[in-house]
Amino acid sequence: MIQTIDLRGTRPAPAELLASVPRALTSVTVASDAAAGLIDDVRARGEDALRDQAERLDRVRPEHVRVPAAHVEEALAALDPAVRTAIEETIRRVRLASTAQVPPEVTTVIADGAEIVQRWRPVQRVGLYVPGGKAVYPSSVVMNVVPAQVAGVSSIALASPPQSAFDGRVHPTILAVAGLLGIDEIYAMGGAGAVGAFAYGVPGLGLDPVQLVTGPGNVYVAAAKRLVRGVTGIDSEAGPTDILVIADKTANPAFVAADLVSQAEHDELAAAVLVTDSADLAADVEARLNELATTTTHAERVTASLGGTQSAIVLVDDLEQAALFSNAFGPEHLEIQTDDPDAVLRQIDNAGAIFVGPYAPVSLGDYAAGSNHVLPTGGQARFSAALGAYTFLRPQQVVRYSRDGLAGVADHILALSAAEALPAHGDAVTARFANPAER
Repeated sequence: MIQTIDLRGTRPAPAELLASVPRALTSVTVASDAAAGLIDDVRARGEDALRDQAERLDRVRPEHVRVPAAHVEEALAALDPAVRTAIEETIRRVRLASTAQVPPEVTTVIADGAEIVQRWRPVQRVGLYVPGGKAVYPSSVVMNVVPAQVAGVSSIALASPPQSAFDGRVHPTILAVAGLLGIDEIYAMGGAGAVGAFAYGVPGLGLDPVQLVTGPGNVYVAAAKRLVRGVTGIDSEAGPTDILVIADKTANPAFVAADLVSQAEHDELAAAVLVTDSADLAADVEARLNELATTTTHAERVTASLGGTQSAIVLVDDLEQAALFSNAFGPEHLEIQTDDPDAVLRQIDNAGAIFVGPYAPVSLGDYAAGSNHVLPTGGQARFSAALGAYTFLRPQQVVRYSRDGLAGVADHILALSAAEALPAHGDAVTARFANPAER
């Protein structure tokens, strides 16, 4: 079912290693035209477009695109107590971890009368997207909202697709979690249209444009985020999930197989990759995958994911080569299940979140570890990071110079402005030292 990529006996160059990485055939580019059409429709027709898109794509026409407060109150009152307790503990843990991500203000004294203050300021308004297609993700409400609140964002809007099973309302568990977090601006809208609504606003709904759109979603959401980038900020082009497990002969094959299946159940395009230097472990994991794929709840989805071009068992000569392959893959989730995981960890540069040891499965991070589960997918961990409080913060440099401080660097400014043929830059400095009568 799952393909095998055998790199033993080879040492591919960086470009060759990148070419050997398994990826889904469907890309963000393929979805761009459709996403652009949905965004343009929302810009042109506003709320009517969102209703029509929901009817076509979500198979239900919502009565309320902007969710009434009464719906949130009803959902919160009906929330299963066990789920509420789990959510409240998750909120507590994510808030603790997110608080550690807020940098302190730092003042650097350059010289007498010359200092630079590095401060961090939150964006004022954000749009947080919570998917609701093949599954419901109340945990994503926590992962989006808590770091934004910790960062100090003052205006938060949340969107999730309307559900046909709930008469066009947002899933009640999502509404309940939003209520627990104090979010009162919620929209029953999904996909690329929701991203477009956040970016450009919908006056008829009282939906003002946002400065930043965050949250996971399918390939159309990822395409939409790429299209609105520049009009608004985005966290990353989150698409189908992926997991890569680095394991050696000491790993428990039942754990490895279970973890691969746990991510494969998200989506037919989800990537599940094992990289190992043990042929015996590879064979054992493959046998267990074949068994689990037919017995798990979402068997059809898991089978499609494991059998896709994006999933593989990769055989390597040693764990150094495993780390090189992982860095080329840039996994959203990386698990290290080896005899000496820290030795492997030291070689890892590119990963959204890293789970070390046999008792840190990815599902721990999905829910209750305290880390954030909104992570870069599709290899984007090679150049971007997980969602965190820092996502909602912008660094600013505050420059404070006295007259003496400016005098100490005036000659340098004059020399550089002359070298760049921008004499007015130098004049702006010399004007401050001219006799009062000459000003």
